[in-house]
Amino acid sequence: MEPGNQTTISEFTLLGLSEEEELQPLLFWVFLSLYLVTFIGNLLVTLAIITDSHLHMPMYFFLSNLSFADICFTSTTIPKMLVNIQTQSKVITYAGCLTQMYFFMLFGGLDNFLLTVMAYDRFVAICHPLHYTVIMNPTFCGILLLASWLLSVLDALLHCLMVLQLSFCTELEIPHFYCELNQVIQLACSNTFLNNLVIYLASGLVGIIPLTGILFSYSKIVTCILRISSAGSRYKAFSTCRSHLSVVSLFYGMGLGVCLSSASFQNSRASAIVSVMYTVVTPMLNPFIYSLRNKDIKQALQKLHRHLECH
Repeated sequence: MEPGNQTTISEFTLLGLSEEEELQPLLFWVFLSLYLVTFIGNLLVTLAIITDSHLHMPMYFFLSNLSFADICFTSTTIPKMLVNIQTQSKVITYAGCLTQMYFFMLFGGLDNFLLTVMAYDRFVAICHPLHYTVIMNPTFCGILLLASWLLSVLDALLHCLMVLQLSFCTELEIPHFYCELNQVIQLACSNTFLNNLVIYLASGLVGIIPLTGILFSYSKIVTCILRISSAGSRYKAFSTCRSHLSVVSLFYGMGLGVCLSSASFQNSRASAIVSVMYTVVTPMLNPFIYSLRNKDIKQALQKLHRHLECH
């Protein structure tokens, strides 16, 4: 690309999910509803865990952080999309785009690591129940949370610093409703080999390694459960994993769907539509999965509801 086609950019254009004017009001109310359900649902789970002393244990400590991460994850993309629809503007500044990318990758990665830590927590609880309180002590739980944050921050920061090194062309339209890393890199005029290499390597850190840890934990859990002689005890042990297993399946299933759609559709807006399931629907369903399948969370939510009614 000739130097004349490069420029100091100040903004990108987010094409969104549809350019049809008549669909914009519908998209606005649908995504506003999804966002409010996600925000309120995860906030209630977080408050229920914080206010109920019976839930002050490692599993729920990590769940409250997962709910907080889900609130932040959706808040990085949906509010900007709603503002763009309402103002009939598709523009996002260069700084705004980088900021959105950073926090999207940060909280997406944090979700990943927290799910892995929660799988390890279930592994210790089922396979080493007598040593559970010793192993999963408050200090160790704090270290696991801090490590999850640190790895997520470093991963997001690395990608954003790599993007800062790129030169961009005059064609700055992103066929998405947020600044997705791959889409932004594809708009660059300069060589993106190093960026793509970092993406592949980082995918192993925040994707493959955590998933391997989850699969390893559950292989050990299944082995331990099968050794239990009583059918009732086996069911009770497995029931403590059901909610987490459902969330993990949803998270990685949707993530895989987005990856496959990106490979199939390339720059098509169809890829953006598929990614809605991963970026919006999954965080929205998580509190429902935990509240419907977990008796302790149900009771905590009922207590919180009564407490709010009294005030």
